[in-house]
Amino acid sequence: MRAIPMEEDIEMVREKLPIFSAKQEILNAFSKHKTLIFVGETGCGKTTQIPQYLLEAGYAKHKSIGITQPRRVAATTIAKRVAQEVKTELGSKVGYSIRFENVTSPATKIKFLTDGMLVREATGDKLLLEYSVVILDEAHERTLYNDVLFGVAKNAQRVRRERNLMPLMIIVMSATLEAQHIASYFDNAPAYSISGRDYSISILNASKPQPNYVRSALVTVFQIHQNEEEGDILVFCTGQEEIDSLVSETKDTAKCLPAGYGQVHVCGLYSALPFEQQTDVFNPAPVGTRKIIFATNIAETSITIPNIKYVVDTGLVKAKTFDAKSGFDILRSRKVSKAQAEQRAGRAGREFDGFCYRLYTKEEYNNFKEQTEPEILRSNLSNVVLQMVALGFNSIKDFDFIDKPSVENIVAAEETLKALEAVVEVKGNLELTPCGKQMKTFPLDPKFSKMICTSIKYKCTDEILTIISLLSVDSVFYTKLSDKENFDLVRKKFEAPEGDHIMLLNVYKQFRKFKGHPEWCKENYINSRNVRKAIKIRKQLSLLCEKLDISPCSSSCTLQIRRCLTTGLFRNTALLQGKVYKLVENNQVVKIHPSSSLFKSKNLPSCVMFTELVQTTEVYMRNVTYVPEELLVGVCSSYFKTKSCRLSTMKPLAFVSAF
Repeated sequence: MRAIPMEEDIEMVREKLPIFSAKQEILNAFSKHKTLIFVGETGCGKTTQIPQYLLEAGYAKHKSIGITQPRRVAATTIAKRVAQEVKTELGSKVGYSIRFENVTSPATKIKFLTDGMLVREATGDKLLLEYSVVILDEAHERTLYNDVLFGVAKNAQRVRRERNLMPLMIIVMSATLEAQHIASYFDNAPAYSISGRDYSISILNASKPQPNYVRSALVTVFQIHQNEEEGDILVFCTGQEEIDSLVSETKDTAKCLPAGYGQVHVCGLYSALPFEQQTDVFNPAPVGTRKIIFATNIAETSITIPNIKYVVDTGLVKAKTFDAKSGFDILRSRKVSKAQAEQRAGRAGREFDGFCYRLYTKEEYNNFKEQTEPEILRSNLSNVVLQMVALGFNSIKDFDFIDKPSVENIVAAEETLKALEAVVEVKGNLELTPCGKQMKTFPLDPKFSKMICTSIKYKCTDEILTIISLLSVDSVFYTKLSDKENFDLVRKKFEAPEGDHIMLLNVYKQFRKFKGHPEWCKENYINSRNVRKAIKIRKQLSLLCEKLDISPCSSSCTLQIRRCLTTGLFRNTALLQGKVYKLVENNQVVKIHPSSSLFKSKNLPSCVMFTELVQTTEVYMRNVTYVPEELLVGVCSSYFKTKSCRLSTMKPLAFVSAF
């Protein structure tokens, strides 16, 4: 979001955008076609201006204009910018809807949403009747729900036409896009190209491969700072831990610079960062100070950070990859595509001539894939399949995907939902069970939704809502690398012998007891913003529970709480075999993540459940809790009977006395 200095300058700023010269041509295209594709370079103004052109042309008289974004930060910041340009209060004529936050009203005509939220809306409105126009922005990213929306919007457009309902206009937009592929899918819809870069970008590649890209990024930043003219620096990193580390190292290194070099203002940008801290990257640095921003690929598209002259591209991005054979999503780093590399470089040419320093050679770049692999081809589809069944698409294999996922991935998702008792197969078609109808209501992974739905049985709904809410935000703790030893000592007061999920409960209880007092949070390394965000999420989930008649109930018995957790996490389990853990699902060797309270446990539990797997040099289990084997088998004996492990022949016990 680029700051606009004065209200009277808004129209002048809009008219200076490259897209303005094509405004009449765009309006003519609107009048002739119901499906359009716009390919416009980063910075041309398509994301902020096209919704306004549609509004001004009367396309939102009776309905709304919906614009999807792949990330929450983009949806919120762009909505704020457009509201400023439309001269309306955010949430009035212009608003946004993201998971657990809806800033709209009956007066809203331009609505920014994450693509996942529009899919959720479609479960209750399959024909998208709230909208006269749906704009699918940043289509080149090919996110999981963006691909689903292609099919949902195309179907809604066709059915509305057949039933003589108000027509639905579909607009697909991106900076770098295989336009012909998208055009063919939408029955050869016309594609328009919008030119839009006023400044040149010089690309500088590494002369040889960089084995330690993090160190190379740090060195490059200070080479720029010491040798190049003024202008801010944007560095693309893979994730939060990496960014926090680089921010800390950059600040420390800057203190050691010889006299005569300007000051630096260092900040990070990633989706889990509280909104107040995210906005810091948009604020101008003090005079004589260079701003250095370390960001994930959240800064690739839609968000415009002002005054960026230098981009440092590591060439890597962190993404989840699903393995149908193992049944798990694994978070790992991978090379970007050429399209992503171009997007990143484009962030340097927004306001003046810029430079992109690529920490990879030209030869490495030539081996990158042309386009980003669609997320739907490499993701766990269980939540997508659940939402699609709720949409009425009972035979997922027959859905009109623009790029069809493998049969193995679809079958794996269906089997997961069957194991969670969310769907049943009737004459070759999937149908929601009563439990599945409840599960699809929650904007959560199906395994978490299942826990909420079964929490009444175990009389621990309050505790389950708390745990899931805290898992839905980033870490409730914060620490500096230099202060880790003291942090480890302080965290022990919250730790529980059962593991991380119960530890989260302890943090929540103490936070409420001390009313989130700033001094208490500081002393205990508690990220108060994340905990408060979790409290808001918990309230939203509680309201959904009320609608489903899931009554609040509480239990102090951690065994009951863990029993309920296993109803969703029974596939996310590992057994201690000798000195190593092996997944029950496929016998893969895994380790407890260093961030877990069980990491340094002297007596490792024989059986654990976890929330997710993360791969670096090893495969780690994150958010780990001990669960007695007999309890695990008692919750889902039919699943474990099919596995080649000691649980397959174990008899479940009705009660287990161990902690």
